[in-house]
Amino acid sequence: MGLNVIMMGAPGAGKGTQAGRFARERGLPKISTGDMLREAVKEGHPVALEAKALMDRGELVDDGTIIAIVRDRLTKPDTQPGFVLDGFPRTVDQAVALDAIMEERAQGPLVVIDVVVPEEELVRRLGSRRICGTCGANAEPGGAVCTKCNGELVVRSDDDGQVVVERLKVYERVTRPVLEYYRARPTFRFVNGAQAPEQVANDVDSMIDDAAGSGGPAKVAGKRRTSARAADQAEA
Repeated sequence: MGLNVIMMGAPGAGKGTQAGRFARERGLPKISTGDMLREAVKEGHPVALEAKALMDRGELVDDGTIIAIVRDRLTKPDTQPGFVLDGFPRTVDQAVALDAIMEERAQGPLVVIDVVVPEEELVRRLGSRRICGTCGANAEPGGAVCTKCNGELVVRSDDDGQVVVERLKVYERVTRPVLEYYRARPTFRFVNGAQAPEQVANDVDSMIDDAAGSGGPAKVAGKRRTSARAADQAEA
């Protein structure tokens, strides 16, 4: 039975960092609709370019496009042992569609983790976040240039000024109901994302293991290397 995880949280909550870390440590693919869309934008796909225009305004891409992207990704062989979803589902319709996809897969339940951070901290984090303008990598805190390619660091277009406020409003209006959709499930958990990154990571691991009932191999795989953790914190 696969270990299928949804990492949720408002923009800036650190769900992408936790999703990437957990996926690497458990040997699972991290599936991020944002990453897939940004890659398609680089390749000049017309649909992706239209989607980027919406993202740059802090709005959500239409459900049909996102569901189709995720459905296709979940057919890949590397998802058979499970996966970690980051940025999907963001609407109740997407959550309903994902349930249908999981039913088709017949590979076990979804474990849903909500990383909770106060709004004022989210605004602070988003306002200080930087990425590389050349390769798109997340910048290390306090860094002057990209550690991967020495490119110039810039503010992400969807982290700028009023877009941050709009993104948080959209999250509350559209995505918050998704949490209510999952809340009654025995595999739903929430984690305090305002703690130190190491503690957040430990809590995420414990919550997922508890929700999935994976007391054996998953916990052994949960031992972390300090160097990998330092890189993860830089992505927050």
